[in-house]
Amino acid sequence: MREKIESMDDVLRMLDALLKEQSRFSWNAFYADRERQVPFFINSPDENLVKYAENKLIQPGRALDLGCGPGRNAIYLVSQGWYVDAVDNSPEAIQWAKERAEEASVNVNFHLCNLFDLQIKEAAYDLIYDSGCFHHIPPHRRMSYLALIDTALKPDGAFAITCFKVGGKLGGSDLSDWEVYRQRTLKGGLGYTQERLMNIFRDYDVIEIRDMLEIEQPSSAFGSSELLTGLFRKKT
Repeated sequence: MREKIESMDDVLRMLDALLKEQSRFSWNAFYADRERQVPFFINSPDENLVKYAENKLIQPGRALDLGCGPGRNAIYLVSQGWYVDAVDNSPEAIQWAKERAEEASVNVNFHLCNLFDLQIKEAAYDLIYDSGCFHHIPPHRRMSYLALIDTALKPDGAFAITCFKVGGKLGGSDLSDWEVYRQRTLKGGLGYTQERLMNIFRDYDVIEIRDMLEIEQPSSAFGSSELLTGLFRKKT
């Protein structure tokens, strides 16, 4: 491995490696056990995404699903008339998502790759949806994440997010950005507050930020009050 720092990309890769060295976690192993008791393994879309569609806050167009996992939100969007690109870096997750899409008789354009390796045309999407990806983005990659969204979204496009809240039972560590690197861990995923989300996405108009609704299962939608949801609009 070339251990030289000659560019900002080299710095980002070095920090990626430092955090990865401390972690034995594997998304592939995580998704390989489909019987694992994980709340979001159910095959139902997020309740907030359903409400955005029902309340006409988002209108069918082209969508990008970041960290799509087994594909439940991407499949829902296609069923509502969207064309969807869905990305995940776990082969097990993508395979499971493809099987679900086939069972539902819908066509989702799945991409097996790191989201930072996506080749995205400028202003390509009407909606970018992130359910459970952002809280796993380390601080040094946050600016790249914001740049990806800004590049990919059309003017007046929507960005929606579901993420850990600080101290939530599903996850949500209260580490400062600096402490992540002192301890060399995200502790399973960073937690956020409404104020923090508003600050990070301050260049966007806020439509709403709220706790996710608790949805008792089985149900046609997924919801956990341990998560935060947010809907933002790109300024024209």
